[in-house]
Amino acid sequence: MRFAAAMIVGLFVCGAGAEKAKKIEPHWVATWATSQVGPEPSQPQLTDEQLTDTTVRQIVRLSMGGATLRVQLSNAFGTKPLKVDAVRVAKAKSPTSSAIDVSTDHAVTFNGESSVLIPTGSVYVSDPIAMPMDALSDLAISFHYAEPPSVQTSHPGSRATSYLLHGEQSSDAELAGAEKTVRWLGLAEVDVTADDNARTVIALGDSITDGHAATTDGNDRWTDELARRVVADKKLRNVAVVNEGIGGNHLLTNGLGQSVLERFDRDVLAVGGVKYVIVLEGINDLGGLGRKPGATQEEHDDMVKRMIGALEQIVLRAHAHGILVYGSTIMANGGGQYYAPNAMDNAARQAVNAWILAPGHFDGVVDLDKVTQDPANPLQLNPTYDSGDHLHPGPPGYKAMGDAIPLEWFK
Repeated sequence: MRFAAAMIVGLFVCGAGAEKAKKIEPHWVATWATSQVGPEPSQPQLTDEQLTDTTVRQIVRLSMGGATLRVQLSNAFGTKPLKVDAVRVAKAKSPTSSAIDVSTDHAVTFNGESSVLIPTGSVYVSDPIAMPMDALSDLAISFHYAEPPSVQTSHPGSRATSYLLHGEQSSDAELAGAEKTVRWLGLAEVDVTADDNARTVIALGDSITDGHAATTDGNDRWTDELARRVVADKKLRNVAVVNEGIGGNHLLTNGLGQSVLERFDRDVLAVGGVKYVIVLEGINDLGGLGRKPGATQEEHDDMVKRMIGALEQIVLRAHAHGILVYGSTIMANGGGQYYAPNAMDNAARQAVNAWILAPGHFDGVVDLDKVTQDPANPLQLNPTYDSGDHLHPGPPGYKAMGDAIPLEWFK
């Protein structure tokens, strides 16, 4: 009898403890993230000498603010465990310099330790950091490598300057004389604590989402414009926007970075607080076939079929996790030198776009092709928006894209 009573009491205590633990567990939402890329032939790697006994300082623009944050470091493509030490965060004085506000400088720990050994192929989440950050503010993340990564995990084409300086300088007010590189290195995500209804929008795409031809350190990608609009809307104060675009990315095959389907779990499902995904992908699949000499109509038809299949897979996999998926039409790229689409190429793009626009496939659709095309020649970008390569918009085009995303999707 006493044993039974003790069991009942024990179950009650455990249940109460579990309920209490559930109540105090914070709700973490990604306020910044970037897609991880391994070595690529078209993207020169930093040398081992550059990353030996080196402090790396990187500036990221947060979307939603929060009272507490945490940082996720990545060794996704490493072939050996990676040691990172002296990790610190501080408010950046500007997105265009390495200077920090030293009064906001905080040490970052991992399981209570000042250094972390990140296992091969893994991401490691820091302990919480009590450091209030405003929406659209700039966070400086600094850490030290005693030895270089076995294989670099990075995001080339960050459109943001990172700073490298030999020695352990992570708490310095400014990294004077630092070498500059336009890439993020070993960073995966920054999360903030938020209300239980807070959620994250992921922009999943290629170089047009990544921001090719955007202003370095200018934060004028289309996702930045969307984030500004979201923050300005009082009904969306609990919504964050993060960019998971990779330049040269494909739906079906590995281009620059893993294909969308291969990276989907890491870049979508694993992101904190994800509730929505906006998909703008496919121009590189179509363009790659268009560059193939003698590509046939049958090959174009097969490409269309497989691209639609991949988009269907994205929707299916996201819906299985309660994530809404919004599609975008593939934008015009006529007149370019790298991709010079012929009639079959254009017909294939329009066939995929017709499927995207048809009801019942996505939870919502934005016709960015129509938004950005030249009214006088719909097969080309509007000259006002064209960066000059007839493939990527410049900042005015990215603003038009960000302005076109319906905010009602997130309410």
